[in-house]
Amino acid sequence: MQAHRCPVRYLVLCAALWPAAAAAQSGPFPIKPLRVIVPFPPGGSVDFNARAISDRFAEHLGQPIVVDNRGGASGTIGSTAAARSAPDGYTLVLQSVPFVTAVVLYKNAGYDPLQDFAPISLMSNVPMALTVHPSLPVRTVGELIALARARPGEINYAGSGVGSNSHITGELFNMLAKTSLVPIQYKGGGPALAAVVSGEVQVGFSNIPQSALMVAAKRLRPIGVSSLKPSPALPGVPPVAEAGLPGFEFSAWHGLLAPRGTPPAIVDLLNRKLIDTIADPVVVARFQKGDLEPVTTTPGAYTEFLRKELEKWRQVIRDRNIRAE
Repeated sequence: MQAHRCPVRYLVLCAALWPAAAAAQSGPFPIKPLRVIVPFPPGGSVDFNARAISDRFAEHLGQPIVVDNRGGASGTIGSTAAARSAPDGYTLVLQSVPFVTAVVLYKNAGYDPLQDFAPISLMSNVPMALTVHPSLPVRTVGELIALARARPGEINYAGSGVGSNSHITGELFNMLAKTSLVPIQYKGGGPALAAVVSGEVQVGFSNIPQSALMVAAKRLRPIGVSSLKPSPALPGVPPVAEAGLPGFEFSAWHGLLAPRGTPPAIVDLLNRKLIDTIADPVVVARFQKGDLEPVTTTPGAYTEFLRKELEKWRQVIRDRNIRAE
């Protein structure tokens, strides 16, 4: 049997074209718009972060940024969509605490936070506001604790999904205060805040930027903040830890990730451009207005941070016996 042979001229042509093909595959990035998936509806802290950086991040990258809200199932729908996206740097996802709590709460969250993503950088921290509907007869943290103990299981608080920032904050409050506020889950921070404003539930643990707007409109009564120091956005409102519940502290972190397999060179470029964006004076002003503390890291440091967060919240979820419905 005679072996098939490629003509010499074909081999010469392939050799001539190979450098051009290789260059095309590793060409400049980005050359088209990028999409940032927000795995929650508009109105929450994750969405706020995305909107705060999107236009300046686009300028630093030289391409438009499209914010894509994919809410539902405590963020797992949007997170799974991001994990399954092409690892080319054009689809990113902005995450917060539910990114790690969901995989503990759900038997099959659809993704692994440590195996299915390429972390880019942390972006910010933001404390939560403890607010009540004006119809609830409490004006201090101590009064809320006393009322909740006197009426166990009768006072509800709004969660933005099982394992969400507001849910975890509420359960931390219950654990330390020895109360039994009942979580009522909504599809994101915006709907959860709206439920407190309407009086559908009596208590809210919501991010400070959105809560402050409702406080200014006298639609909510603020009684504490989850940070260890007061917030400029809510003047006169004390830290919960100083107002009747020592040891209480919670801060929601936010960070950007790409799907696993995204080339390291692209991850590094996105890291540099994101750090430049967060240092941009326009973004700094937006973060300050929203009471966001800028926090940036290397991809490696963000990976290690996620590992520690997963272990920390796994323990809290087990201790509180928190379960997904």
